[in-house]
Amino acid sequence: MKRTTIYVAAGAVAGAIAFAFGGLMAATRGDAPVMATVTENLSLPRLDVNDVTLHGEITGPDGAPLVIVLHGGPGGDHRSLKGLAALSDRYRVLFFDQRGSGLSERVSETGLGVSDYLADIEALAEAHAPGQEVILVGHSFGAMLALAFMGQQPERVRGAVLIEPGFLDAAGYAAWEQRRREIAGSGSVTLTGLLAGFQARNVTARDGAAQRDFIVGSVVHAFADHPANPYHCPGEAYSAPSWRFGGAASDTFWADPTPLFSAIEPGIGTETPLLFLAGGCNDWTGAPLQEAHAARFPKAELITIEGAGHDVIWDQKDAAIRAIRRYLQEL
Repeated sequence: MKRTTIYVAAGAVAGAIAFAFGGLMAATRGDAPVMATVTENLSLPRLDVNDVTLHGEITGPDGAPLVIVLHGGPGGDHRSLKGLAALSDRYRVLFFDQRGSGLSERVSETGLGVSDYLADIEALAEAHAPGQEVILVGHSFGAMLALAFMGQQPERVRGAVLIEPGFLDAAGYAAWEQRRREIAGSGSVTLTGLLAGFQARNVTARDGAAQRDFIVGSVVHAFADHPANPYHCPGEAYSAPSWRFGGAASDTFWADPTPLFSAIEPGIGTETPLLFLAGGCNDWTGAPLQEAHAARFPKAELITIEGAGHDVIWDQKDAAIRAIRRYLQEL
């Protein structure tokens, strides 16, 4: 009798699991759109550097000062920063998706270190402004990369616009990580990851990284869109667009972010003029944090862009461009 009861209970559990599995499969039918990278879509604009093909392009007059745009992530792309093309009336503006990110070529995880990103910035600077100083505009992780590049090669940087870098050292990372965990562990973000795992079987891109990119990208968007995340203004959805997320690029960095701190550290206190931009809606990586960051540099200015969350250029392009123009004119 006991054995029969166990069999019945086991059958009920198996039936419930099968029912739930069937429900998840049904709920995640349909295409999971993932755009092809430069490796598969030969019509995309591209820049070749260090034996890697990057999705990117340059706009602006020949001979003008070079502005290199560094997007966030790691794993993001430069789509939400395209508003910076407004600067191309007076500057050459170089946009690119970092290696393993956006629509750029996917590379092995051993080629996704901070040193690899910095080497790509150096190669791009030398290819398009040989022997000259460049201007860096970085957003979030890209702003941290800009500071890391300055820490390693200060003589190559004329100035930098730093849009809400999240942290500059291990202590800053620990504080940032504590709040990230609270949001990332929420039910809605967890559910998004679960559903994305099932839906990933239907990704439209056919390269080997597409499923992982879809899953990680879905979770990252749910994290940014969470009501408790001030990456967007209250009552608004997170709307900054992207082409495709780089799952391996993201996972590789977060496994050990310490090389970034080591690269940034020599540049703390640099005399290079810096402009920090913060979103007025963001009380996490916004003005309070950026004020503390700016205080570590003798020639740093902080401007808060009202009505913007974390993605300042996307949220309030005109106000952000005015602030950047004023800064560039004074360099």
